[in-house]
Amino acid sequence: MDRLSSEWLARSGYAARGIVYILVGGMALLSTVGGGEADSKSAMQMVLEQPLGAVWLGLIGVGLVGFIVWRLAQAVLNADQHDNNMKGYIIRAAMFVSAATYTGLASYAIGHALKISFGSGSGNSRESWTAWLMQQPFGPYLVAALGLVVIGAGAVQVHKGVTQRYEKFVRISGGHKRLLDLLCIYGLAARGAIFVIIGVFFLYAAWAVDPQQGGSTADALAWVRSLPFGGVLYGLAALGLFAFGAYGVIEARYRIIREPSLSEARHALRT
Repeated sequence: MDRLSSEWLARSGYAARGIVYILVGGMALLSTVGGGEADSKSAMQMVLEQPLGAVWLGLIGVGLVGFIVWRLAQAVLNADQHDNNMKGYIIRAAMFVSAATYTGLASYAIGHALKISFGSGSGNSRESWTAWLMQQPFGPYLVAALGLVVIGAGAVQVHKGVTQRYEKFVRISGGHKRLLDLLCIYGLAARGAIFVIIGVFFLYAAWAVDPQQGGSTADALAWVRSLPFGGVLYGLAALGLFAFGAYGVIEARYRIIREPSLSEARHALRT
């Protein structure tokens, strides 16, 4: 993988993910008036209903494929050059999980753009995965472990935003740096908080041995709305998802992209 292809895959991928979250955040804000659920697939459906929607949805799908490939390069080839220690391995494992997570969304986008079914239909893929895990040996424990991983990932994202640790890989320059930094901090913190809520849902699903209790972004937003002052909190969460989408677009422009090293990857795998 040469540097040009690495840059194209990474930047198009970050942009595609950012657009999806901008749409989800926008739908969440609109749902405060018109109702409805705000999730990734609903956002994709909204794109499809626009003029030239199939073309735009196909481009988003292709961008998400690029994001998946880049995530695999980060996980397997250690493109970000993380240290070969426990922390580095955990970060790379999280990148691999991220690649797997976006595979369903990419196939959904491309399949609907081309009017091809990949077998997932319009069903709840989160619930399907939770049900599949629940059916495995020690299934509830696997679902609980997934919940803990999601909670951990959310906590890391909140910390990454609040402490501005994203600046290790995102070097923002220019006169709008302060505004862009605020978007990054708010977006990462908000998405991290939503991840923590989703992780708690998975823990409850494991305890109840009921895959339908597993969480999604729409479920997390609905729970936030049910809290005291839920309307205000819901609006802040929706704005946070919109800000995280902006963070993806910022990454597409300012993210440091390193060419994966096959020799380093082989060394990391041996150690």
